[in-house]
Amino acid sequence: MIGGRIQRIMAQHILLVDDDALMRRSTGLQLEQAGYRTSTAGCAEDALALARRDPPDLILLDIGLPGMDGLEALRQFKQQAATPVIFVSARRRELDTILGLELGADDYITKPFNPDVLLARVKAVLRRGAALPISFTESSALVVGDLAIDPDAHTVSVAGRPVELTAREFGLLHALALEAGKVLSIDDLLARVWGAEYSGESQVVYVHVRWLREKIEADPNHPTRILNVRGVGYKLASQE
Repeated sequence: MIGGRIQRIMAQHILLVDDDALMRRSTGLQLEQAGYRTSTAGCAEDALALARRDPPDLILLDIGLPGMDGLEALRQFKQQAATPVIFVSARRRELDTILGLELGADDYITKPFNPDVLLARVKAVLRRGAALPISFTESSALVVGDLAIDPDAHTVSVAGRPVELTAREFGLLHALALEAGKVLSIDDLLARVWGAEYSGESQVVYVHVRWLREKIEADPNHPTRILNVRGVGYKLASQE
């Protein structure tokens, strides 16, 4: 049991960015069966926000995304960290390959692909990038009033008192802390903490907010830290 827990904690994190829900599910399952931890996003904007909160070891990035396309997303990912990126695309034109690699992508694979081929590419890119420092500026400790969050150590304290949180509770608090004082919608929180496969599951956010309030609020029934903005979402308020 303990060994399984350690294996999950140490698993390399792969962020899968694709607007095709079936592709996300099938590829994500294949990667998890191979021992990786996966997160998913249906658009580049959600992927960038998710990566800020939970930095991946590798990004599988579709070129033809809605809104911000994969090429622009790649530029922004590279500004945030030296995370390796594999482009995934149904486009077979050689120009896409050349352009993608010149922009800094580490590899390229076209759809439909053999799962074994994808896994081989993933392993190769992770091996090549193992020596690179992957550091997001947002991964350093955050302080919001008397609330301190250290993503690297996965610790939280309130007024100097340690608080034990589950992984999801920690992720939710971290997402709110990264945008302290700003309102995040339910959809934003789902995308940044749970991933694209939880789209529309608003109840999961409500439940975790309640559990989180039980642990960090002086009076969970009258919260002063995690505030609800009716009809909009939640925000984290500083307590000096």
